[in-house]
Amino acid sequence: MTSSLLQARAALPVLFLVAVLVFLVPDSPQADDKDSAIQTVILEQIEAFANDDEEAAWGVASEGIKQRFGSSEVFLSMVKEAYPAVHRATSIEFVKRVPHDTFEIQVVRLQGPEGQRWDAYYRMIPVEGAWKIGGVQLQKADPGI
Repeated sequence: MTSSLLQARAALPVLFLVAVLVFLVPDSPQADDKDSAIQTVILEQIEAFANDDEEAAWGVASEGIKQRFGSSEVFLSMVKEAYPAVHRATSIEFVKRVPHDTFEIQVVRLQGPEGQRWDAYYRMIPVEGAWKIGGVQLQKADPGI
């Protein structure tokens, strides 16, 4: 046998192992990275609200939110009035992320200052390699069993 044939035969087990790993190892690291990045942005904004840091909360808002409210002061005022569970969350649980074509929905279970539990649906928009919050809808959480 020629040396090139022997080298090819010796490489077959390695190639097989690489092929198996490529097909068996899920692409979860990328999904985990996306989950982590989205969750970090949401937590940054919730922390900013808890500290009444209107500029930090404003900083992770999308351009659509910024155009709608015009200033960080107006934005924080609206959140205080309309979204007390987001403004003063006492418990935060990331439930699931729902991918869409041009955005992601991150479902977050919040407990508001009065003890009521809410499902918050965060619309997350990718902007130049970062995530911005494009809006939040609240719905009373199902109390379950």
